[in-house]
Amino acid sequence: MEDVCKCDVTIPDGHRYLEGRLEVPGHARALIIFAHGSGSSRFSPRNTLVAQKLRPAGFGTLLFDMVTAVEDRDPARRSDIGMMAERLQTVSRWVVHQPATKHLPTGYYGSSTGAAVAVAAAVVTRQPYAIVSRGGRLDLIGDILPKLESPIQLIAGEKDPETLALNRSAYKQIQTVKRLSLIRDASHLFEEPGCLDKVAQLAIEWFTRYLPHHE
Repeated sequence: MEDVCKCDVTIPDGHRYLEGRLEVPGHARALIIFAHGSGSSRFSPRNTLVAQKLRPAGFGTLLFDMVTAVEDRDPARRSDIGMMAERLQTVSRWVVHQPATKHLPTGYYGSSTGAAVAVAAAVVTRQPYAIVSRGGRLDLIGDILPKLESPIQLIAGEKDPETLALNRSAYKQIQTVKRLSLIRDASHLFEEPGCLDKVAQLAIEWFTRYLPHHE
């Protein structure tokens, strides 16, 4: 089935605009909004690969820049979890009004600090229906983890002991439906052969299970 949408988008956020890439297959059952880690962008090769795996499984994808090009030169701005969470909320409201996505339930896929952004946004909006965190730095928002209501899967690499320890600690604080999945031989960036494929498969299974199926 042909794509309903495959285009670059510009999302208004106050006096600024956030650039993104929206791709929605014709058989889409839901939309996954990506929140990338600090220093990355909508062009993240790792998130792009996962998005490519999600679409044939029936998920539209939206990758967007959480900071502008000017802000990206300021380390304080590109690590501002609260600011980026507000922008993720703005993007989540924007998709509700777009013809290609307004009928689709949403999920969040967050990597590294982007996972903290996804959870922070979800706590405020009580959306989305499900979250997947890859190598998430959830220690950055530990005080709000018990407030999360969305089902969340934490994915960590066995060769990334620091992040793995942080995820195990976060897992204990989360009170909603949760799962901690370990990828053997994976380091923090999951660059080892086949590791991102395993991440994508876990994400597909989680979103398929917990996102409502749009007909």
